[in-house]
Amino acid sequence: MIALPVHAALIFAQGNGGNAMLPTLVMYAAIFAIFYFILIRPQQKQKRLHEETIGNVKKGDEIVTAGGIVGRVVHVKETMKDGQPVRSMEDLITIESGTSRLVVERGRIARIKGAVTTTTTTT
Repeated sequence: MIALPVHAALIFAQGNGGNAMLPTLVMYAAIFAIFYFILIRPQQKQKRLHEETIGNVKKGDEIVTAGGIVGRVVHVKETMKDGQPVRSMEDLITIESGTSRLVVERGRIARIKGAVTTTTTTT
């Protein structure tokens, strides 16, 4: 369907002795528009959603790091700027995995599995 307007522009340019560069520019613009709407825009949207989700990590969430470590958030230390806490990808997140505690950067969190609820069982 895109080839039809390009073909029409090519015939018009050749018939009137016009600029033969116009159909090529139209074709490149169409290809760029297709790539933008099929590849670039969805990736930007997905990245923005991921950063928003990671920015909302709180104590008690179960997370998976980029290295594959699964743990529960114990403490969030936000970066301070002008005396106010500011969320950034360099914030330090303390997680508990098994019997170990690790400190990771907020930007290294791959996904959030959800909030962990602690249950106690009696025997």
